[in-house]
Amino acid sequence: MSDMDMGMDNGGCALQEPFALQVLGPDMEPEFPDRCVVVIEPVNRAEDGMYVFVEVEGVRWLRQYKRDPQGQQWLVALDPNFPAIALDGLQWQVLGVVIQRNIRRKVKHYEYDQGNHDKDAAPELGGDPAPSPASPLITDLTGT
Repeated sequence: MSDMDMGMDNGGCALQEPFALQVLGPDMEPEFPDRCVVVIEPVNRAEDGMYVFVEVEGVRWLRQYKRDPQGQQWLVALDPNFPAIALDGLQWQVLGVVIQRNIRRKVKHYEYDQGNHDKDAAPELGGDPAPSPASPLITDLTGT
């Protein structure tokens, strides 16, 4: 069985293991300042309000996923000087969600209330017309 068949990359790490990335640029400030490190948990689904690592048309982004009451999906930068990305009609996929942020050894954890929202089900079939926000539950281990 090959490494890829076993869910392993060439470095011996499982492809579904959390991984770290360094934020480059001010577009997600103040929550994720330039040069901070984020830990991403690989998942392929996002809910409103989650901080996500996504690939859109071949470009990777760290953004907040938003879904408006009409069902329009967006990737939003926290710095309002950067435009939101409307996802409808684009080829995109969620690569993971932020579960931790590190700024000079100050660690903050993010947990998401993922509820049981079935976004693909129509409201008349028991699905939610507009899922409630999945607000991150934040734990600051530094006491700041």
